[in-house]
Amino acid sequence: MKAVIDEAADHLKGKLPPSPRHPKGRNPHAHVAKMLKVLLGCSYTEIADEHTEDVITVVGLIRERPL
Repeated sequence: MKAVIDEAADHLKGKLPPSPRHPKGRNPHAHVAKMLKVLLGCSYTEIADEHTEDVITVVGLIRERPL
């Protein structure tokens, strides 16, 4: 699961919209982790193995539509 998250974060490098809260640029790894926590209600490390496919689906959505 971590590999999928890392790949999505690598894909988002330089693609996240600018933010005044991050004058040096946004961290795509932190963005993916935060969005997973917001969307799923817990961090990816707390998600049971049987929900791995759900996490992969959500990571794909984050990758294609970063906020």
